[in-house]
Amino acid sequence: MRGWAVAALDLVFPACCPVCAATLGAGRRDPLCGACWDGIVRIDPPLCARCGLPFFVFADSRSDSDERPGFPGAPGASGSGAAQTCGPCAAAPPAFDWARAAGLYAGPLRDAVQRLKFGRRPALARPLAALVLEQCAAAMPAGAVLVSIPLARERERERGFNQAALVAEHVARGLGAPLSPRWLARPRATAPQTELDAAARRANVRGAFVASTAAAGADVVLVDDVLTTGATAGECARALHAVGARSVGVLTVARVL
Repeated sequence: MRGWAVAALDLVFPACCPVCAATLGAGRRDPLCGACWDGIVRIDPPLCARCGLPFFVFADSRSDSDERPGFPGAPGASGSGAAQTCGPCAAAPPAFDWARAAGLYAGPLRDAVQRLKFGRRPALARPLAALVLEQCAAAMPAGAVLVSIPLARERERERGFNQAALVAEHVARGLGAPLSPRWLARPRATAPQTELDAAARRANVRGAFVASTAAAGADVVLVDDVLTTGATAGECARALHAVGARSVGVLTVARVL
């Protein structure tokens, strides 16, 4: 019945993709059109078991993949097979235990995330969460609890919603996993991270998050829209580990390379 209703409405009021403005048609993932959905560059293995960065990022111009840092058997990698770790994580492990992102922050995925956050299109959280489920569901430990990374109160009031919380709700529903947004709070507002380098980002969010002791002994999975340097996720992980969380993972829609 829902399919017929959507088709009937489309005949009278053709729905358009909020990213490319094309009329929705075959392959649509409402409200994304099929072309934008298919145009998302997914992140697939091989990738770092710790930070989730795809190993091709470490490739240089040489043709022999065995000499590319970060590839299996290369000097920039640690371990072997599925447990492969990139050189940077081996040298200085992040505060979170693992991270996975569904796609590259580029093209239609970047545009969709920006429309969600700044274009006030909360309906986009649905297909973006579906992308996370498609690409990252296998990374979830059994019994893990999802926690969305909180926005500062003023920023959430200005935006009207927390995009990470919207995505987390859909992901939790898809996985049948518990969602505990109150396990993490952001009592201190911070400057926008967009124009800051990695060191400034870490300083900006230092001490900005407080975790609930309810997270003690739990496997926690943080949910956010974009992972850039990992500064925000890392600070959230520190707060959760400080109250006794057993492990802290990170699921994001997109990853900046």
